[in-house]
Amino acid sequence: MMPRAASLFREFLGDATGAVVAMAPGRVNLIGEHTDYNDGFVLPAIIDRYIEVIARKRSDRKVRIAAADLGDRREHDLDQPIDYSKSGWLPYVLGVVHELEQRGRIAVGVDIVFRGTIPRGAGLSSSAALEIATALALDTAFNLWLNPVEMAQLCRDVENRYAGVSCGILDQFASRLGRTGHALFIDCRSLEARHVPMDFDDHRLIIVDSGIRRELADSAYNQRRSECEEAVVLIRETNASVTSLRDMTFQLLAEHENLLPPDLFARCRHVVSENYRVLAACESLAAGDVPAFGQLMNASHFSLRNDFEVSHPAVDKLVEEALQVDGVLGARLTGAGFGGCTVNLVVERALPDFERKMRPLVDDWSTQSMVVGTSKQARVTEVIA
Repeated sequence: MMPRAASLFREFLGDATGAVVAMAPGRVNLIGEHTDYNDGFVLPAIIDRYIEVIARKRSDRKVRIAAADLGDRREHDLDQPIDYSKSGWLPYVLGVVHELEQRGRIAVGVDIVFRGTIPRGAGLSSSAALEIATALALDTAFNLWLNPVEMAQLCRDVENRYAGVSCGILDQFASRLGRTGHALFIDCRSLEARHVPMDFDDHRLIIVDSGIRRELADSAYNQRRSECEEAVVLIRETNASVTSLRDMTFQLLAEHENLLPPDLFARCRHVVSENYRVLAACESLAAGDVPAFGQLMNASHFSLRNDFEVSHPAVDKLVEEALQVDGVLGARLTGAGFGGCTVNLVVERALPDFERKMRPLVDDWSTQSMVVGTSKQARVTEVIA
């Protein structure tokens, strides 16, 4: 990695002496979709795609950033107003720099070059990986000593404030704390997190990219979050103990069915049932009950499609076709929805049949199929001499 990173930095920004190399993986959410911003439970895992950032501290207030894969380069001065209204990668990188400067953690500029292998807009958290990799590089370059949870929270704040996406903590936590061969159970209220071993024996988790792209800030993502908040306001009129949908049970939900409009009731039903499925999925993993885990994945997809209404016809087609293959135990939409990817639980002997079934549905199987749990976790390598 080091010679390649140094060469890349020199190509865009000159001498690489003193630069720091950091990487952060993308993530797939195995189960627990749209529960994070409702104080619920999630179960993501890291994937075999990543973002790499090469950064070097400057002595002035200038920030130079190059997106190597896009051939794009930007320059900014920390003393000048910064326009974050434009879409693209800028808020995720410069936002981390700006937020650290606003918090008094850094006082000078930085040179940054980044590249990655995570498909953009596929629901695999390329943005969170970019934020975490940038924060890791700056943490080392400026000797900040941010702890993993603090870093994940900072990067979540960056996505909320600079990119305009009202996401929860799931993506940044998974990219920063994810571990090879494990899922990461996160309680999004307490921020308790624990690594859950994924011992699937002769089964594999395979991601398939539909190729349908969406921008979270321009999608119905923020609308779904608002709908959940609106439901809580209505429920609190009769039950003040409910502060978020995390507090709802099936019994409470049934008691409030007549109070809620049908669409809000459906949103609540998804969140309540999805929280249950996350806890049940952890029990299945602990017991080595792979078929039960697959059934929970299937139920999650149907709930996302029917109750939360965030699926897409192309994604539904991928799930339907996958489940027709003998040896596929589970398939579901993963990520915020409106396009993106599916995650599939496939017995090894069925992998050739699975590929033959799915290949005609995607443009390039070699780039749009990925493996869960095999990536190296977020890290910083040694400084380039």
